[in-house]
Amino acid sequence: MPHGLGFGAAGIAGLYTEVTDEQAYEAVSAAWQRGIRYYDTAPHYGLGVSERRLGAVLREHPREQYTLSTKVGRRLEPSSDGGDDLAHGFAVPATHRRVWDFTADGIRRTLDAGLERLGVDRVDIVYLHDPDDHAEQAFREAYPALEKLRSEGVVGAIGAGMNQAEMLTRFVRETDVDVVLCAGRYTLLDQSALTELLPAAVARGVSVVIGGAFNSGLLADPKPGATYNYAAVPPELLDRALRMQAVAERHGITLRAAALAFCAAHPAVTSVLVGARSAAEVHDCADQFATLVPAAFWQELRETGLLPAHAPVPAEEPS
Repeated sequence: MPHGLGFGAAGIAGLYTEVTDEQAYEAVSAAWQRGIRYYDTAPHYGLGVSERRLGAVLREHPREQYTLSTKVGRRLEPSSDGGDDLAHGFAVPATHRRVWDFTADGIRRTLDAGLERLGVDRVDIVYLHDPDDHAEQAFREAYPALEKLRSEGVVGAIGAGMNQAEMLTRFVRETDVDVVLCAGRYTLLDQSALTELLPAAVARGVSVVIGGAFNSGLLADPKPGATYNYAAVPPELLDRALRMQAVAERHGITLRAAALAFCAAHPAVTSVLVGARSAAEVHDCADQFATLVPAAFWQELRETGLLPAHAPVPAEEPS
């Protein structure tokens, strides 16, 4: 299973603003240089651009030395409509269109196409990607297709990746998933995964990968105009993040370091993904992840009501 700091490859596919091939190459190379060995991508990210750019770097390294995950559920079909993909968040040409497909055949076809773009013969983990509005088909057709791929040895581990905790909890309780990727629901600002998902994962021995540790930007750099969960930040959450930042500064650390440390502290969590888009961002994230956050910081967050008392923190990690 993935361990420690992981590299989320949406950013290198031009999330929000353009990223060049060279910048993407440098970002992934920097991640390797800093010892990051878990890489996560998806066809959705830049209409396959993320997979191609990630694969270009990873193919330079021995396959057994890293863990690679991709996702299925959105199939890419060629499109001649032209234009860009910014409506879906990516500054890339709209060479393809996404088709929701949680059929067994669609899962196989999507994975095969992803392997081709990555230029590898296997991935370690395949996630069902955002099956929010396709629950019945995801459980009835897509999940069994993943089980079959795992039993055939095509993939090592299977799971689901979503921006919500409720359906992931259902996957943990009702299926034999190995791992789930929970984005934005276990952060310094949102602990909704703490209620059921994380305890269920501990009970069932399912690994949890946390994405969106910065809630899409707010916790990385809280300021007016920052994004929170891919939208404009509500005033009360901006205020909360700024108060947390002030506490962090008093204790001589950054809010980024605290955000990453918090996600990693729960016993169910095996890896925290960061969506860096440049070598500089990779180095910063690696530095922040290695920063020791003082116990007094967590104590002050709790005393001021900025963090619930029952949320585990690094200084007192449950056994």
